[in-house]
Amino acid sequence: MNPERFIDLFLFAIPSLITGLIAYYFFKEHTKNEDGRRRFLLKKELQVNALPTRLQAYERMALFLERISPSKLLIRVVPTTSNKDLYEALLIQSIEQEYEHNLSQQIYISEKCWNVINTAKNATIQLIRKANMLEKTDSANKLREVVLTEMMERRSPSDAALSFLKEEIAEIL
Repeated sequence: MNPERFIDLFLFAIPSLITGLIAYYFFKEHTKNEDGRRRFLLKKELQVNALPTRLQAYERMALFLERISPSKLLIRVVPTTSNKDLYEALLIQSIEQEYEHNLSQQIYISEKCWNVINTAKNATIQLIRKANMLEKTDSANKLREVVLTEMMERRSPSDAALSFLKEEIAEIL
């Protein structure tokens, strides 16, 4: 084969190769953009469908925090005897049962919010235990009185957690 013929053939092939490479690049970018758009639309649709479930989880956790609020807990769970230790155990058992009933809600709320709720639960239990250890606490009714007095002087842990929960819901909506 003649070298001139080879060069001519090569010069004719260069524009075809360049056009092919450009077409390949644009096709690749177009496919990538379409894939990204489809993922975005799917994610958007999933968020729309998941929003009611997430809001329901936040509602349940708000109810949990309300139910473990010391002032409401002490009204709802009345002592069966005058024994302060049995009443402490009954209160803590009630808090733990409420918590276990709502464990699955952690899937739908943020990890930070779940940690705040856990902290509120643990702080409420600690508050009850500390009140029971005081010397002036000699009966179940005195335990109720001490805890309620403490709640008059400061904000309950569940109230603080409820405020955080409300702020997080406001960010979602």
